[in-house]
Amino acid sequence: MKKIIKLLSFLYLIQAAGAYAGDLSVGIGNFDYSDKNKSAIMVDMNYGFTENNMNSPIGKVIPIIGAFITEDSSAMAYAGAKIDYKLGMFVITPSFAPGFYREGDGKDLGHALEFKSQVNIGFNIGSGSVLSAGYSHISNASLGDKNPGANTYSLNFLTQF
Repeated sequence: MKKIIKLLSFLYLIQAAGAYAGDLSVGIGNFDYSDKNKSAIMVDMNYGFTENNMNSPIGKVIPIIGAFITEDSSAMAYAGAKIDYKLGMFVITPSFAPGFYREGDGKDLGHALEFKSQVNIGFNIGSGSVLSAGYSHISNASLGDKNPGANTYSLNFLTQF
């Protein structure tokens, strides 16, 4: 929990100092909804460095950092990339981020290094804000002795500054 507070403080300082323009996304969801024994409420936050994006053949790749924590004290800190596809007022955002997972009292995912793949589908609600529904899968890509994975759905709010 202390690490997440430090991360959030760091993100706040970046925003307050005006060092980078970016976007901040906050989500609440159901971690590992497909495993009734280990399902838990989660809160997820990530920051997109929109000033540091790179053009690619598939769109603008935006670096992200983030973290989530569950009610069972499971947590993950991650860094990766996302791409925003804007279709009128709709926004589709796939992302991929490797990170470090801590089991806490929650589900054992088999390894400390995990990979989070996510897609958000939402709509622009004005003033650089997006409300979206997200689905993610976390897996260790069989790096550990077991690889049960975790599936999550969430409701997310993103604002740009």
